[in-house]
Amino acid sequence: MAAAAQEAIHEHDHHEESFVSKYIFSYDHKMIGKQFLLTAIFMGVVGMMLSIFFRIQLAWPGESSDLLNMFLGERWAPDGILNQDMYLGLVTIHGTIMVFFVLTGGLSGTFSNVLIPLQIGARDMASGFINMMSYWLFNVSSIIMLISLFVESGPAMSGWTVYPPLSALPQAVSGSGLGMTLWLLSLTIFIASSLIGSLNYISTVINLRTKGMKMTRLPLTIWAFLITAIVGVLSFPVLLSAALLLFMDRTMGTSFYLSEIIIGGEMLDNVGGSPILYQHLFWFLGHPEVYIVLLPALGISSEIISTNSRKPIFGYRAMIGSILAIGFLSFIVWAHHMFVSGMDPFLGSVFVFTTLLIAIPSAVKVFNYLTTLWRGSIIFTPAMLFAVGLVSTFISGGVTGIILADSALDIQVHDTYFVVAHFHVVMGLSAIFGMFAGVYHWFPKMYGRMMNNRLGYAHFWTTIVSGYGVFLPMHFVGLGGTPRRYYDNSVFDTFNPTAGEMVLDLNIIITVFAIIGAFGQLFFFFNFFYSIFRGPKAPLNPWKSNTLEWTTPTAMPGHGNWPGELPVVERWPYDYSKPGAEDDFIPQTVPLKPGEEEH
Repeated sequence: MAAAAQEAIHEHDHHEESFVSKYIFSYDHKMIGKQFLLTAIFMGVVGMMLSIFFRIQLAWPGESSDLLNMFLGERWAPDGILNQDMYLGLVTIHGTIMVFFVLTGGLSGTFSNVLIPLQIGARDMASGFINMMSYWLFNVSSIIMLISLFVESGPAMSGWTVYPPLSALPQAVSGSGLGMTLWLLSLTIFIASSLIGSLNYISTVINLRTKGMKMTRLPLTIWAFLITAIVGVLSFPVLLSAALLLFMDRTMGTSFYLSEIIIGGEMLDNVGGSPILYQHLFWFLGHPEVYIVLLPALGISSEIISTNSRKPIFGYRAMIGSILAIGFLSFIVWAHHMFVSGMDPFLGSVFVFTTLLIAIPSAVKVFNYLTTLWRGSIIFTPAMLFAVGLVSTFISGGVTGIILADSALDIQVHDTYFVVAHFHVVMGLSAIFGMFAGVYHWFPKMYGRMMNNRLGYAHFWTTIVSGYGVFLPMHFVGLGGTPRRYYDNSVFDTFNPTAGEMVLDLNIIITVFAIIGAFGQLFFFFNFFYSIFRGPKAPLNPWKSNTLEWTTPTAMPGHGNWPGELPVVERWPYDYSKPGAEDDFIPQTVPLKPGEEEH
């Protein structure tokens, strides 16, 4: 029935589309994916600029900067010196933008939309209208978050986790006024976007697979997007409840998170609440969020590594099992963020166990990537370099994760720059590398043109060198005891001049690499936007890949994807370098030969 409905929609959509219906309020999953991507790129530029602003303060505290004065003005950077409150505001909005609007909306929104219908052999998503609404809610939430930067009292200033009581009391800090209200409104709309988008992805994968596309013939990208969507549907409502209770505490006099607080010499009336409740609610989403960000990147890398190694992915079913295990375990590890919150040590030990347990399916993925690469005929496209870079950052970030999973060790480095470095490597760099890999690999399918390889290589090497240049030294800043989110670390000179000098020197090195990394993205921006209009025309299957998206009759298919009958799937997607085959790839639509066994 669902497939028949899709065919009816396809027939109906053959009429000529207007500019508005094709490019703005489009129902076409590919156009919506491109809208997500372009919005995420813009938000990524904003988030990156904010990080440069506060890194300047950390590297050269108290020194005047014309750059800060030019962008932030006298209100927030008097005489070119960053205001203390605005420092925390920049940290807060940077984290929020990168986690939600770039790594969640940008990664899942782009590639779930572009790839799910194409790789399962569907005309479009289950609901084009809901898909369009998902993007426009995402767009509106992005705009509201950006507007919060320009309100007179400043943006939210409670860190990206917006812990109460700082976020719950408008009188606590200037950013806890209108800026915090806009933050909550933006996140509420973002969650609505994420939920309806995820439900659409799940419905599409379950109901609209083409003939022959069994679940065990799905590319690992689709498995990753499916489990990501399920995790999002189960976890984002909990964050929504946390945000609504916080909004009620702020505006309606409730006391869900507040109790016995004295501020400005005044005893507040609030009693009976607990800020620890907020932490539980936030991190019940917060840790699954790590895998909502990571799983799509890992799925994308699986496809790219197999294609460019010219080998079948090693352990296909084990990879599916590891995705399922990660999805399940991500819900029972959240309190490892709360080892210093006064929790019972026995309960802490339970979360230590579950957190260490999640390293097993993660290690399965890493070993399978390495085994796929082993003795492969590797083609180092820019996409392949970024996919291999993801494997590197996933390993190095995962190693420090084992340290933080142990409560006895975590207590020593909790809320220091060691934690910041860890999650930026394992979540930030890995997911961004997966996103870049996906853009380089599927750009021909999205825009019908090829990107420039040399610019892609320059982009990769500047990004990975500057990425490690930023976050490797940051681990040592954290081990030196430097707390995160402090405006000025030079005060530590008072206690230990040697350590204080080391921290300042490392912060200068980190900031220089951050600036190099920011400029390195210019290679990507020029390559991306130039290639959209002037890049060489893409062949139908530039990477000699097996999956269905490369079987469309044109490099950039129109609405409906296939003009005639939908393709029929005959085999799994990873038949590369199969013994006895004429070519080193066999598309999923090629029937099995007599006597040929399917993997």
